[in-house]
Amino acid sequence: MTTSIPNSTEGQLFVQYTTFKAAPEWRRLPAAAREDLRAQFAQVVAEHAPGVTTYAYSTIGLKLNSDLLLWRKSYSPIAMQEMTSRLLQTGIGAYLEQTNLYFGYTRASSYTKRPTTQEQAIDLEDREQFLIVYPFSKTKEWYLMSRDARQGMMNEHIRVGHEYADVRQVLLYTTGIDDHEFIVAYETNELPRFQELVIALRSTEARRYTLNDTPIITGVHRPLDEALNLI
Repeated sequence: MTTSIPNSTEGQLFVQYTTFKAAPEWRRLPAAAREDLRAQFAQVVAEHAPGVTTYAYSTIGLKLNSDLLLWRKSYSPIAMQEMTSRLLQTGIGAYLEQTNLYFGYTRASSYTKRPTTQEQAIDLEDREQFLIVYPFSKTKEWYLMSRDARQGMMNEHIRVGHEYADVRQVLLYTTGIDDHEFIVAYETNELPRFQELVIALRSTEARRYTLNDTPIITGVHRPLDEALNLI
């Protein structure tokens, strides 16, 4: 069982979303062997708590190149790297390929005075049923506009988002440390409700300045052992 990382003033949280795809050889192993290898993988996750908090999601049937998504958070990217190395060398990990890897840091928004409950999902221990994650970047024109112009468009964006207060959001900043500028994740118990939010946001003026916002990954939250048993 994972333990939530306590609040810290040492720095911003390092958050990572990683998807894994099982090799065909995995399903050809005897059932007893697969059960033992799943347990070894889960043990590595347990050993790294509470330094690294992990939430598991099944992506089977929702993304062709992914069977499992791990949402992890820590104050140390080094600890995250070491954990990933062990996972890939242990148990079922030896049969898994990393297919998507998104990461970034949490930080205070420059467009709002304080985060709402909707935007504080990173601090909560309970998880909603569905997780939707994708990277996105803004155009050069966005950053060349005045701050007041950007703030005006973001005010519209924020207003629309607050109309869907039941949909949680986690925003990560990855500018300069990966190919994207931001990673956004949403949690919801109703996928159609989340679709309504996306449709509404795409009608705002700020949408003109979105350079890219794919690939999108959707997962179903499950206990780790249950998510592994589905592979």
